[in-house]
Amino acid sequence: MKSLFLSLSILCCFSFAQAQQQANGVVYLDQNENGKKDRKEKGIAGVSVSNGRDVVLTNEKGAYTIPVDNDDIIFVIKPSKYELPVNELNLPQYYYIHKPEGSPKLKFEGVAPTGKLPKSVDFALLPSQVEDNFTALFFGDPQPYTEQEVDFFDRAVVEEVAGIEGIPFGLSLGDLVGDNLDLFKPYNKAISRVGIPWWNVYGNHDMNFDVEADTLADETFEATYGPANYAFNYGKVHFVVLDDVMYPDPRDGKGYWGGFREDMFTFLENDLKQVPKDHLIVLSVHIPLFDPEGGDTFKDEDRERLFELLADYPNTLSLSAHTHLQRHDFFTKEDGWKRDKPHHHYNVGTTSGDWYSGTLDENGIPLSTMRDGTPKGYAFITFKGNQYELDYKVVGEDKDYRMRIFAPKVLAQNKRTSAGIYANFFQGSENAELRYKVDNGEWQDMYYTIDVDPSFLGLLHEWDYTENLLPGRRPSNAVESRHLWRARIPTDLAEGEHTIEVEATDMFGRKFTQTHTYKIAKPEGLEESEE
Repeated sequence: MKSLFLSLSILCCFSFAQAQQQANGVVYLDQNENGKKDRKEKGIAGVSVSNGRDVVLTNEKGAYTIPVDNDDIIFVIKPSKYELPVNELNLPQYYYIHKPEGSPKLKFEGVAPTGKLPKSVDFALLPSQVEDNFTALFFGDPQPYTEQEVDFFDRAVVEEVAGIEGIPFGLSLGDLVGDNLDLFKPYNKAISRVGIPWWNVYGNHDMNFDVEADTLADETFEATYGPANYAFNYGKVHFVVLDDVMYPDPRDGKGYWGGFREDMFTFLENDLKQVPKDHLIVLSVHIPLFDPEGGDTFKDEDRERLFELLADYPNTLSLSAHTHLQRHDFFTKEDGWKRDKPHHHYNVGTTSGDWYSGTLDENGIPLSTMRDGTPKGYAFITFKGNQYELDYKVVGEDKDYRMRIFAPKVLAQNKRTSAGIYANFFQGSENAELRYKVDNGEWQDMYYTIDVDPSFLGLLHEWDYTENLLPGRRPSNAVESRHLWRARIPTDLAEGEHTIEVEATDMFGRKFTQTHTYKIAKPEGLEESEE
């Protein structure tokens, strides 16, 4: 019996030793950009390297040692003063996958067997010209379900930013595709035309659904993009990307739930130890940190733990997508945030809009306005040191198109009306201020309201009242908008056309204007009743 126990113990120790190895390597300046460390190329000290849990720093020669298991990805956390090499699709090359046996057999292909751990896992860095002030590009939910929808995305969104200059990188906030992971390839080909390094967040439609453990749900994503949890630096901004899709749902094994695994908290805690406290922390996830409609879409305890880890950082921002809406939320101490200054969470509008629905434009591409009245689009965030400003760009419109004004086309002169002026300020929040004037009248305040956007209702009515089938697909039903303002519309004006001018002041103090016209006509028919 003792002999058997000893043999089993030796076997267990041997198996553990096989799983728990040490990876060694060098982070170096690739001066000739050939992708391998040449003898004269020097290592770079003080660079963070991670296995998805631990974070170690390179020594004075750029060397590191880190534990590695048989289902790990080793990656470098890009420092601010350097860039990463990219492949032909502009995907950053910053990781090494160690899966000796490869991924399990799945419907969509995962990682091929990687075999024995190399003697040295080296990472190349390139010099960077990016200063502390820069602007980055963010896409919410491209989410094509078909090749045709990849084409819609390519011709409407990518075409608009293809070859963009002065932008160091872009990032898609999950749901890169719609369940068909074979579409990663055409999606990557399309996004490569932007011409800048492109990072990707893992979403609930990017999963391998035929798995029983959350750790295996991202096998195809890993094979395509590398780790689902990682970080990188530009200027005085530390970007952290986390997979917040728990699948299967740990509560009942069905569907998914927003939250984080324990290894992600370990990674984040170790990663933040290397980040100066005065830097801006930008967290990118797919599922928003809470359900604004009061549901249970995100694990409360995980949000609280996240806030604990961020408590020492006075400058933070978190980004998500997923909802196919656009809104800003500000977490306070009442919500579990630990600092006096609220935490800003920006739920970014999507490039697919309302899932490629709506009427078709002159190019055969769906209008795709979202249910809260936000047109499909994308965000630019400008970072100035550890501060930021954001802009939402509507696809197909001028960059100054920031709001849609709704008002009746014609009103009876001097007659009372229940109609009003509405302004949907797409990038607005309740912290914005809007005012309006008609013609050369006095400026008056508009009032923030949570309601459905009447402009979007008009799009739905076009589908519901038509007697002939429209090309495309009916949009989703309207939901309340969190960036809508209302005001009284005057009727005591001369007959003819009048101009409404709306001025919006956003949370950063910037002003934007938009105009709209309506007509006043002499009334006909019934006299107005007395009250």
